[in-house]
Amino acid sequence: MASLPTYRWRLAPDGLATRRQLRALGLRPGGQDVAAQIERPRRRRGSLIAYLYSIEQAKPVRPMTPAKRAALAKANAARRTCPQCRRDAGYVIPPTLGMCATCAFPEEQRAA
Repeated sequence: MASLPTYRWRLAPDGLATRRQLRALGLRPGGQDVAAQIERPRRRRGSLIAYLYSIEQAKPVRPMTPAKRAALAKANAARRTCPQCRRDAGYVIPPTLGMCATCAFPEEQRAA
């Protein structure tokens, strides 16, 4: 396999973009191969690598269907529902707690 062209951070040529940059333009890679990569050096850990795709070969993002929108709403609601008290917490429950703040720290709620 041939090595990918590697560019330094912020020095990639025009016409190439990361997945996030494509998404901001309303595009997706659309099955194309990675065209190049950019490398961002870091002091304490290894370099960050981001893959670049051709903007010309990118395809438009598929539109959100009503079924997809409903599935996404259901999944987000499940992330907000406390498994302990079964109420909507109004925020995404942190996986580290596994429950809403009211159930995780009941003694602090009584003091307030």
